[in-house]
Amino acid sequence: MALSRAERCLVLLLRLLSRALLVLLSLAARASAALAPQPGGEPPARCVPPPGQPLLLLSAGQLARRIRRREVKCTDVVQAYIKRIEEINPLVNAVVKVRFDAALQEAHHVDKLLSEGHEDEDSLQEKFPFLGVPFTIKEAFALHGMPNTSGLVSRRNLISTSDALVVSRLKQAGAIPLGVTNCSELCMWYESSNNVYGRTNNPYDLQRIVGGSSGGEGCVLGAACSIIGVGSDIGGSIRMPAFFNGVFGHKPTTGVVPNEGQFPDALGVRTEFLCTGPMCRYAEDLEPMLRVMAGPGVRKLKLDEKVSLEKVKFYCMEHDGGSVFVSPVDREILQAQRKVVEHLETQCGVQVQYVTIHKMKYAFQIWSAMMSSRDSDGQKAQLFTDLLGDHGKPVWPLWELMKWFLGMSLHTIPAIALALTEKLMKLNPGGNAKLVSMGHSLRTEMMNLLGTDGMLLYPSHPIVAPKHYFPLGMPFNFAYTAVFNVLGLPVTQCPLGLSSEGLPLGIQVVAGPHNDHLTLAMARYLEKAFGGWVCPGKS
Repeated sequence: MALSRAERCLVLLLRLLSRALLVLLSLAARASAALAPQPGGEPPARCVPPPGQPLLLLSAGQLARRIRRREVKCTDVVQAYIKRIEEINPLVNAVVKVRFDAALQEAHHVDKLLSEGHEDEDSLQEKFPFLGVPFTIKEAFALHGMPNTSGLVSRRNLISTSDALVVSRLKQAGAIPLGVTNCSELCMWYESSNNVYGRTNNPYDLQRIVGGSSGGEGCVLGAACSIIGVGSDIGGSIRMPAFFNGVFGHKPTTGVVPNEGQFPDALGVRTEFLCTGPMCRYAEDLEPMLRVMAGPGVRKLKLDEKVSLEKVKFYCMEHDGGSVFVSPVDREILQAQRKVVEHLETQCGVQVQYVTIHKMKYAFQIWSAMMSSRDSDGQKAQLFTDLLGDHGKPVWPLWELMKWFLGMSLHTIPAIALALTEKLMKLNPGGNAKLVSMGHSLRTEMMNLLGTDGMLLYPSHPIVAPKHYFPLGMPFNFAYTAVFNVLGLPVTQCPLGLSSEGLPLGIQVVAGPHNDHLTLAMARYLEKAFGGWVCPGKS
């Protein structure tokens, strides 16, 4: 499906406008940085310092086990994470609201429960698999007593009076929430910056983005300020932050984990694309988190099946085929992916088959068209302009753009640009229908390829974590993750060490529907083979 002349002109125009805006914002940022005084005349830090407390380097499973066995006090664990957040958050601005006093009180209750000795270790593990483990939550999810703005200024005074279902399940499993983390405005951009909380910085390089929209969550995990976290994903919002911050993130099969209790929640066809899922520093914590978060929905999966990688059919794609909308894949990302292929072939004795799936070249167009399509009942997709108005008057994007240039808009430029793009998509309903049809065809093709025993290796993003504002120049790079949302497939982002610039590398592992157990097993394998999370600031 080749682009028409009008579409090519539109792409060129969007790129020119995006890059002109990028230049203006970059110049403004440099001027601001140059004028900002440095305390004591010292140069600003490039990355966050490594953690010195050994408790911060244990997985959630290891922490829960030590707490159950009374080898460490829960209060000591929680206090260690509080101290780390207080040290690092001024640099990264990831945790936007804390509940430290409540968390310490809950930790005391855990220590008291254990001191009474009414239950043995096995019973405690079954009832409370995350007993005493600290965790953080994307601010888009409701957590009792915490804000739930999703970066929307009109919601800045809103305080949650209940917990999102997945948050409630993790608390019932014994986990202790420390606070909520930053996201992009209305969770629809891949840099976590908004007019309520400001911008979050990457722990590996403070001048770079953390991704979005679960960017604050990816950041606190990568910076060792949290050990497990809750994210959501409608276009890569778990996987991009996990990639940029060097941690693990899993987008489950559609319909396994409930989405209730987050804002904005999905309506219409988007209920098939939005996924809530686990984010964590260590691969071993993905599956236990998924079990707890999914609740009864876990029965749709095959998590108890043992996976033998030697019997898995592996496929590999190194790029999308050359879409004009996205950047070429970085050389170091390709090299990391090829090392995975080489390792699988030499150590597991499998033959990795390189494939070309031509429709992947249109990933962005397919995602955009399917996000705007009607559901099976004919219900229209919710308009982004309506969400920006938050049940009030819809936002007029051109008017907001004029206000933004005058410094009067309450919205971020990515949100305004998305609203404008939404308007443009309506101008070509015939083309959108063709793209939706292509999306359904791609889903069938992908499901036939993967079956029940196949996995696809695919880049998590075409470039490593870019500098702040860069996404405005290449706004559609998220297509590398977004396409799998509309295909409904389970995907796990796995870290693969650091680039020559000290930035995280990674890979997406994709399986057929309800075969999440395959990608989770692959995540554990890749962690052992390539080292998993690498501490920022480590020489």
